[in-house]
Amino acid sequence: MRAIQVTQLGGPEVLQPAEVPDPMPGAGELLVRTDAIGVNFIDVYFRTGVYSTELPYIPGKEATGTIVDMADGVTGFSVGDRVAWALTPSSYAELVRVPVSAAVPVPAGIDPAVAASALLQGMTAHYLLTSVYAVQEGDTILVHAGAGGVGLLLTQLAVARGARVITTVSTEEKAALSRESGATEVLRYSSDISAKVRELTDGEGVAAVYDGVGKDTFDASLDSVRVRGTLALYGAASGPVPPFDPQRLNAAGSVFLARPSLAHFVRTRAELMWRSEEIFTALASGDVRLRIGAEYPLAHAADAHSDLEGRKTTGSIVLVP
Repeated sequence: MRAIQVTQLGGPEVLQPAEVPDPMPGAGELLVRTDAIGVNFIDVYFRTGVYSTELPYIPGKEATGTIVDMADGVTGFSVGDRVAWALTPSSYAELVRVPVSAAVPVPAGIDPAVAASALLQGMTAHYLLTSVYAVQEGDTILVHAGAGGVGLLLTQLAVARGARVITTVSTEEKAALSRESGATEVLRYSSDISAKVRELTDGEGVAAVYDGVGKDTFDASLDSVRVRGTLALYGAASGPVPPFDPQRLNAAGSVFLARPSLAHFVRTRAELMWRSEEIFTALASGDVRLRIGAEYPLAHAADAHSDLEGRKTTGSIVLVP
């Protein structure tokens, strides 16, 4: 089968198309032919060595496709079913072994590109808003990278709960997309973010900051949170935050700092189904829109990573086998 293989860590150029043996489903696994593959910043972290993995490896954690085979004894699924998954390795490929415990049925009418992008980013937005800091009606929150895949979903879900959303973006085009998703105020990274946030909240600060950018925005995030507010640092698109004195959290107003990741919020099958079903239901009803900013052929995975890291993309991006 065709896949993308990484034999050494480095820049996007290490993502090389390759012919590799077809996988076979092991105990408790499905074999799925992919229709679309999600591209996420976690893929960059593994490619560059921020997160460790053995070499060589096939990157990718998220995709959707059709079951073509399954191990003996597997129940609950049938050959021909459409499924999607997140946090399953080796997904930049035509065929993927997917544990039954990780597979989620895809409702009829959901486009493959949307299904391939909905789980990792959608469930990230879901756990941030429901489990890290439960946004309430009347809250004001700050969302960094407001035109990114998670940022657009966070904004829509928070607005649906009656929150006021302030976002940050890098271009006017991205500002327009953020406003379309419901952001009340959109700030540019070049501005004094924390000063603007304080001005917009009458000096109070926001109830929560959802920061997937990391190093470049962390100080502004901490300075933007209200007393006993929450700073959810869920990513590091600009690099990891350097070590700092925890006393800064006290000085900022007894701020709660969380460094969450999706795997810890889908630890059980019940929790995975709860979060995924809420996201798919919102997408199917039209209450939430998932923007597909770009699609790339599987062989052009390096271009997808280059554009993602260069902040040239908006919404979600996918690979098509």
